[in-house]
Amino acid sequence: MAQDRDDAKDGKSLIDTGRRGLMQGAGLGAALSLLGAVGGGGFISTAQAAESGFPSHKKWKIVFVNHVTTNPFFVPTQYGIQDACSLLNMDYQWTGSATSDAGEMVRAVNAAIAAKADAIAVPIVDPTAFDKPIQAALDAGIPVFAYNADAPRGKKNPRLAYIGQDLYLSGYQMGERIVSLIDSGLVGLFIATPGQLNIQPRLDGASDAIKKSGKKIDIQTVATGATVNEELSKIKSFYLGHQDLKGMFAVDAGSTQGVAQVMKENNLPSKGVHGGGFDLLPTTVQLIHEGFLDFTIDQQPYVQGFYTVMQAFVTLASGGLVGPADTNTGLKFVTKETVEPYLNTSTRFEGKTTKPQIVPMSGAIKS
Repeated sequence: MAQDRDDAKDGKSLIDTGRRGLMQGAGLGAALSLLGAVGGGGFISTAQAAESGFPSHKKWKIVFVNHVTTNPFFVPTQYGIQDACSLLNMDYQWTGSATSDAGEMVRAVNAAIAAKADAIAVPIVDPTAFDKPIQAALDAGIPVFAYNADAPRGKKNPRLAYIGQDLYLSGYQMGERIVSLIDSGLVGLFIATPGQLNIQPRLDGASDAIKKSGKKIDIQTVATGATVNEELSKIKSFYLGHQDLKGMFAVDAGSTQGVAQVMKENNLPSKGVHGGGFDLLPTTVQLIHEGFLDFTIDQQPYVQGFYTVMQAFVTLASGGLVGPADTNTGLKFVTKETVEPYLNTSTRFEGKTTKPQIVPMSGAIKS
């Protein structure tokens, strides 16, 4: 798919672009502070909210259409949705496709319109399939938000805002990390569903960064499939046919877990092979700790759900007067040196428990 390559002139300009995106989302945190805290740092009760002049409202329902409804990556996203709905007295539905079928997702959007949902959220994983249904929802007075995946750069989709990672930037920075680890040789880049806009921009960014480095790295792209079992099988097969490779890296959660498992099964770090990828599935985190994977990139799936509900709430409460804003949910490399907190906590924020809790701050905050 077409990309705006001006952003790839150098790594610094891309990082600056990402930081600007993060700043654009800062206003949402301020809105949450106003809704969630009062006076000396306590929490607002329903009665206090009423006394402060914030009016009661109907229990708005937001329909989340997803492209891989059973994928473990989206467990914390669903917890974020649940927590925001509980805080704001809203309701939600989780629907869509289990196999990244854009047609099935479009039908789910149309069903949400017919059922008169108050808001809709959908990952735009296809460059054109969602244009008409999203416009139809807006024409019906239903605000629509993209989360996790957005329309390609330079293409206008009518959605009101995007809540998620800068996907091309994250892939580019992964590519820069790869060339810092590997000087030459074969590198496998694994992608669950090529062409889908939640992960294809990462692959494009990684490939661009590797090519720009000038190093003699031979990139081979491998499609792994939409389920974790498929992904692991494809990664195993690729390694068995290319045992001289120097690196294996993935651009989606399931493939990253598969890379980590293959790295461990064959003790590849001892053979000078490097690996890395995206997201914080428990197996991925554990195998980083054990030294079988160099890194993973955290895109904070919890807030992709939580912030989307927040944006819908403010839009509905203001009658559309408060305009939704694109929100970059971040890019954070997790390595063996920084993985410890992910191992020692078990919260809804990373999808490891159903129990709601406040996690105490411990030590210095790392960016």
